Amino acid sequence: MPNPSPVIVLTGTPGTGKSTHAQLLVNESPIPLRHINVGDWVREKGLYENFDEEWQSYTVDEDKLLDELEPVVAEGGVILDWHTCEIFPERWPDLVVVLRCDHTILWERLEKRGYHLKKIQENNEAEIMEVVAEEARSSYPQEIVVELKSESTEDLEANVARIVEWINVWRKDHAPES
Repeated sequence: MPNPSPVIVLTGTPGTGKSTHAQLLVNESPIPLRHINVGDWVREKGLYENFDEEWQSYTVDEDKLLDELEPVVAEGGVILDWHTCEIFPERWPDLVVVLRCDHTILWERLEKRGYHLKKIQENNEAEIMEVVAEEARSSYPQEIVVELKSESTEDLEANVARIVEWINVWRKDHAPES
C-alpha cells in the first residue's frame, strides 16, 4: 500500500538551512509532517559506532539507523533532515531537496556555530564541489531531486512555498480513487 503522505529528504552541507526549512515546512504544510533530524536521532538513540574527537562527530551505524527509520518512513508523512542522503534506499523518498549556499555565506554560518577551522574548510569544500548534490543526483531518479538556493530569508520562504505546492500536487496525484 502506498504512503498516504510523502517522504521528503531534506539534505545539504551543514549550515545550508535544513533544520530551519524542515521546521517551517512542518508549520506550513497542508498535511501533518514529522521532522526527523537524523543527526539528533543518531545521538539520542545511540545509533553510532563511536565519537570522532578530531571531527567532533559520530560515526553512524548505518544498519542500525536504517532499521530504526524503516517503520517510521513506511508510515509516510516524514521529513528526513540530514547532511547526506545516499544512505536512504531509493524506494524511500518521494522528493529529495538539496539545499545549496554560497560558500562565503556558509563559512560565516559555520563559524557562528563554533565549528573548528578544519571542519569549516571541509564542509566549505564539500559545498563548492557539490558533494551532497552529486550524491542525490547519483542515488535517486532525477525527477525527484531538486536543488534550491538557501542564502536568505526570502529563499527560505520561497523554498517552503515551493515544497508546499509540490505536496499539494503530490496529494492530488496520490488521492484514492473513488
